[in-house]
Amino acid sequence: MSNTFVTSISRLAAVAVIAPLAFAAVPAQAESPLGARIDPGLYGGPTNAKAWSYFEDEEKAHEMAAAHGKADIVDTAVSAGSFSTLVAAVKAAGLVDTLKGPGPFTVFAPTDEAFAKLPAGTVDELLKPENKAKLVALLTYHVVPGNVTSADLAGRQTEAGTVQGSKVSIDATGSVVKVDEATVIAPDVGASNGVIHVIDTVITPAA
Repeated sequence: MSNTFVTSISRLAAVAVIAPLAFAAVPAQAESPLGARIDPGLYGGPTNAKAWSYFEDEEKAHEMAAAHGKADIVDTAVSAGSFSTLVAAVKAAGLVDTLKGPGPFTVFAPTDEAFAKLPAGTVDELLKPENKAKLVALLTYHVVPGNVTSADLAGRQTEAGTVQGSKVSIDATGSVVKVDEATVIAPDVGASNGVIHVIDTVITPAA
């Protein structure tokens, strides 16, 4: 078992234990990883119409909106039907139980179309057992500890520490929100243990 894999899992385990304790300690407001103040009312709050408009199937959109904030991150991704590659990768990496844990987590979730933009054979290669450490590193780079909503990011250009250990660049100063080279195409998809921001490109940590 590689040191990278052990380190990544250790970080995730620490987040799952420490993050909820830190948030519970400040009932009125909590500090986000980006330094912005988080209004607990935003967590699992009212349906974000812009987020649900991403789902082309109107019936699916209404179904997802009704379940807003009730399911955990993994089950929300499964129900959406647009993240089959991401879900398969999370399962192969052994991160399901962690991402179904208390969190909270902020996940920048690439769609199936985003994974399809990778060079041919990349996903199949990453899903091989011998490449589990690389897969864990890639996936945990898409996860930021805490509950970071679009309201926390509005008008800001900043960096956020990921569970993988590197920092992801976030630019919300323009008409769209950029996360590294990816664009957020559906923000604030609520889950019971965090929030999902749908992105159109798989982001990768610097080598």
